[in-house]
Amino acid sequence: MSLVTPAGAADRFWFDDATVHVADGAFRDQYGREVVLRGFNVSGTAKLAEYRGLPFASTADARSSAAAMRRLTGANSVRFLLTWAWIEPEPRRIDIAYLDKVAEQISAFTDQGIRVHLDFHQDLYSRYLFNRDSWYTGDGAPEWVVRAGGYPRESCGLCFHWGQNMKNNNAVTAATYDFWHNREVTTSAGPIRIRDEFLYAAGEALARVKSRLSADAFRLVVGVDPLNEPYAGRYDSGQDSIEWERDLLWPFHQQFRARMDQVGWADKPAFVEPLVFWNQNVDFFAEPGGFTDVPALGQRYVFNTHFYDGKAQSGVLMPGKASDGQYTGDFNKIRDRARALGTAGIVTEYGHPVDGNTSDKKSTVLKAMYQGLDSRLSGAQWWASAASSGPVLSGSQWHWDVNYDRHHELMNDNPNKVHTDGDAMNDEHFSAVHVDDNGTAALTVDERLVDRLFPRAVAGTTAAFTYEDRARDGSTVLTWNKLPDTMPAVRALVGTGQFGVLVWRSNGGTAPTELHLPASFAPGATTVVSSLGSVRGVPAYTGAESVAAAAEPGVTGVNRLLLSTRDSKLHFALVTNGAGSASLEAARAELAAWASATFGG
Repeated sequence: MSLVTPAGAADRFWFDDATVHVADGAFRDQYGREVVLRGFNVSGTAKLAEYRGLPFASTADARSSAAAMRRLTGANSVRFLLTWAWIEPEPRRIDIAYLDKVAEQISAFTDQGIRVHLDFHQDLYSRYLFNRDSWYTGDGAPEWVVRAGGYPRESCGLCFHWGQNMKNNNAVTAATYDFWHNREVTTSAGPIRIRDEFLYAAGEALARVKSRLSADAFRLVVGVDPLNEPYAGRYDSGQDSIEWERDLLWPFHQQFRARMDQVGWADKPAFVEPLVFWNQNVDFFAEPGGFTDVPALGQRYVFNTHFYDGKAQSGVLMPGKASDGQYTGDFNKIRDRARALGTAGIVTEYGHPVDGNTSDKKSTVLKAMYQGLDSRLSGAQWWASAASSGPVLSGSQWHWDVNYDRHHELMNDNPNKVHTDGDAMNDEHFSAVHVDDNGTAALTVDERLVDRLFPRAVAGTTAAFTYEDRARDGSTVLTWNKLPDTMPAVRALVGTGQFGVLVWRSNGGTAPTELHLPASFAPGATTVVSSLGSVRGVPAYTGAESVAAAAEPGVTGVNRLLLSTRDSKLHFALVTNGAGSASLEAARAELAAWASATFGG
């Protein structure tokens, strides 16, 4: 075993420039490590006209936002939005200037060592379906596509959430239906088929973006989401949602995959989404789906889905707050579908309003969602049943909008409806960040919820992981994972501090297992108790060569724990910022006995 430390500029992100692919049902890098992608969507601003479909007003804003995200949350990945309307503003005319700005803003994140996956975004098909005085708006298809379609006047009726337009608004359902059925329409450039044209434009966009990215930046782009939140609009006579996924959605994803291959993206997976309603927890919206009647996806695709608690957001269907284990079933459903489809899973949108009617639930909902990403188990179950805990799910929270509460969006191009507050999109308030009056990026949620201990890369396979963030809900500290009474030394060591536990089976490789250390794990105040050695006061530790810590350039303090082993054994590590003075050896013995009894050798 050996200490792993940075060795110069080429290693400034400690193996983070490695290529990432799908293998053995997980994201893995070229060293065989299991990679967990965690971060945010950037951002809902891309859905607006304010900055012409870009997440940031300028590349400088993108760079400062990327640095703030890494500093405040330790994110190692973002989902980057772009839209058809801005790619192809007129038929067969690709806006190269827009795509060049997209590439510049992507590079702002890859320059920080943050991986990127692209998302071709749409909501309610297109903003151009909505009249100037509408309660709602959308994003996606260009105006000329809508104009050629000749759709009915939009109206959702008595809709209390913008998402109801997906099923209730005749203009939205008709246009969406036409997309999936590849309707031919007449345009100034001649007849075109709508879905074919989207695939053409997406391919042109991918080709241009790649050409404008450096080789180092492109290496950090991990894949592409063909289309955000797909749904049918309406079904053909006798067709159900399962058949729609099989006969229309899956062939579209295959066509998109082929288009990626044609334009130089063959080595990147397609992050394909099933029917958006497949895992809804509101019964009148939910429909069967999740690619249950398509072939195994394999390594060239990723099972990509979203999860929001519609009941909690309603303020009526779930009056109280979320609790321990509330979403384990929902996230396990995602894990199980990914495994059945033979690929990695990722949740590319999740979150809860940070302001407004149900924002009092945000701390508990977000804590429970991250708990569902981290483990198959509730906190109450974890220590007794940890052998069934893994794997850890990757995810990107909705969203990271440095323009939050500072927008100037003309809703549906109406100068009499200027939206400045929140996300400026359908009255949403989801951003985890805002910029204060001093121009400094600050979180809108408890930092303990989003700056989390998590395994960035595991040298082998994760057997179990948990993290007790002790997030605050007002003045209440939420503690859902309580250490067992059978571990008195561990309990004394942790005390009231935060703690995480990782158990993994090593692959014998040279690259280390890496965990992100939150800012709350201050230099000199972090304790590690592991099968590789124990230390109080990381990073001052200079003893055994199996544990080390390091800081990324531009980040204050130490934010990465490195665990190095070249064997092929089961290992464990408890990491805490607790201030207890209990014996490290006693704590290590308790954990070793637990690991042996729970996981075997």
